[in-house]
Amino acid sequence: QVRLVESGGGLVQVGDSLRLSCAASARSFRLYSMGWVRQAPGKEREFVAAINWGGGSTAYADSVKDRFTISRDNAKSTVYLQMNSLKSEDTAVYYCAARYLASISGSNANFDYWGQGTQVTVST
Repeated sequence: QVRLVESGGGLVQVGDSLRLSCAASARSFRLYSMGWVRQAPGKEREFVAAINWGGGSTAYADSVKDRFTISRDNAKSTVYLQMNSLKSEDTAVYYCAARYLASISGSNANFDYWGQGTQVTVST
């Protein structure tokens, strides 16, 4: 069983930056591919970014590419999402997710474990 706890959400203005963190309680965290998925009001969940186990290759949704950066610290069992140049359409609940020994490229994002989510609101 893997427990994921997100933090770092909040209310910011357009153009601001925010960093989300996700602390995982998992044996062999380094063997889990980690990702962020968001859900805006009235919309389906949307893949945002992923970082794979092993070499740490990354994948991003086109909507956040060049603005968001996902990273991980295996020693701290934590994954981060640095969000820059935030837009109003980035407003959503952001969920941290994990999958064991997966290779996630974006379109195949399918996670087994989920956090409770953290709200990000970008105001104009």
